[in-house]
This record gives sequence, C-alpha cells and structure tokens, in this order.
Amino acid sequence: MDETLFDVNLQQLPDEYLTGEWCVAERVLNRNSPDSALAQATRLLLTPGMVQVHAPALHDSGQWSVQRDSLLNRPYLELQLLQEETKALITRLRRSADGLQSQLNLYFQSGMELQLAQPC
Repeated sequence: MDETLFDVNLQQLPDEYLTGEWCVAERVLNRNSPDSALAQATRLLLTPGMVQVHAPALHDSGQWSVQRDSLLNRPYLELQLLQEETKALITRLRRSADGLQSQLNLYFQSGMELQLAQPC
C-alpha cells in the first residue's frame, strides 16, 4: 500500500466500510482448526449481509453482521458460514483518505488473527 492509511474510530464504524473484496495479507493460526475455510482463506467477499470465503481447496459462504458489546461498544464481526459459526473482534481498521485502500485486523474467538487488505 502506497497511500497513507488512517485509523477509523471503531465505536463509530459504519458497516459499509467492511463490504467489498478483502485479501488475506497476514495470518496467525490457532491450533484448534487449521483446516477450516477461514484458517485457509485467501480472500473474503463481504456484500450486504452475505459472505463468501475463498480458500485454495475450499469455499464457504453464509451471512455476516456486526454486533457490538454493550459495555464498550466494540464491534464484532459475526460470521454464520455453512461449515462454522464464529465471531471476530475488529481490532483495527485503517483506510486511505479516498477510501480506496483499507486494512482490517480481526481477532477470532479461536485465537486466530487475520489481517485483510483492500484492494486485492
């Protein structure tokens, strides 16, 4: 990414900032489920309410939504896929001033971490 990215205030994160095609830039796997589609994902496609997970030998799809905890209003990405259901804390979202480049960090319940990037 060539352009400067700015942190987005996660307490005021609009859902539409999460839509689009995301490429997995970095991954820290957990030991529990290294064979899951999310653990092997190369791309995630988030459209309003729908998610597609693309991995070399696997594809999964389902629904997604953003949930917030009642205490700190922290956003969680809730994924309901055919093969699994999980939540991921959105730990960081950075975007360019024009919104064309983004970086999204997710920390899953399983301990897996993904850093996603746009554009692919």
